[in-house]
Amino acid sequence: MPELEFVARWPDGVVAVYYSPSLVVREYLDAGSEYAVADFVERTRSALRIGSERVRAKYGYACARAAATLAQIEAKASEFNELAGATVVVEPGAEDL
Repeated sequence: MPELEFVARWPDGVVAVYYSPSLVVREYLDAGSEYAVADFVERTRSALRIGSERVRAKYGYACARAAATLAQIEAKASEFNELAGATVVVEPGAEDL
């Protein structure tokens, strides 16, 4: 199953590399694009859940690493709940989206 890493730059300047168990994230995020924090969370949540279900369909169990990635994204996003207009930039990474 093809995997993908994507890179996000958060409003505080922190750059993080995240894992997807599937290329489906390419349907939800574009390298070089900027997303409102809440939108970024929703997009990654959708993509990672689909990716995890693809793992379940192939191997019989969900992808724990996708769940961990989503938890990291949600935790980081919560730091910006009170910051109006906060955005996340999807940077070109090891594997461009």
